[in-house]
Amino acid sequence: MSTLNPYISFAGTTRAAMERYQRVFGGDLSMNSFGEYGMEGEGADGIMHAQLVTPSGLVLMASDTPPGMPAAGSDGNVSLSLSGDDEAELRGYWDGLAQGGEVTMPLEPQMWGDTFGTLVDEFGVSWMVNIAGPHAS
Repeated sequence: MSTLNPYISFAGTTRAAMERYQRVFGGDLSMNSFGEYGMEGEGADGIMHAQLVTPSGLVLMASDTPPGMPAAGSDGNVSLSLSGDDEAELRGYWDGLAQGGEVTMPLEPQMWGDTFGTLVDEFGVSWMVNIAGPHAS
């Protein structure tokens, strides 16, 4: 079995971002700094690897860009998509992700029958949320 998990690069905000995501999604968060693996000096307190595993089975990974490497920017070509039919759960995720961010398309009923919206969170990550409408089976 193979899995595909998002791995986000941040320019020094991994700890804050992953702690926010843990508050939004719940679950177990593990983080290791570059210093824990022998790096000294500038950047040693940055996060080399973080992983959040949620009760509903979502896995999200991230790291800070190490010193000396070009900062990974948010160039807008990737969005993380959350979808399902548990409206309360997905609206809770939406509300948590929207705090401090920018809603680019409100979470509203759409012509295809689902409720859908997009936002960019306070860390520059683009999210899409789709709540299945009554036609879903």
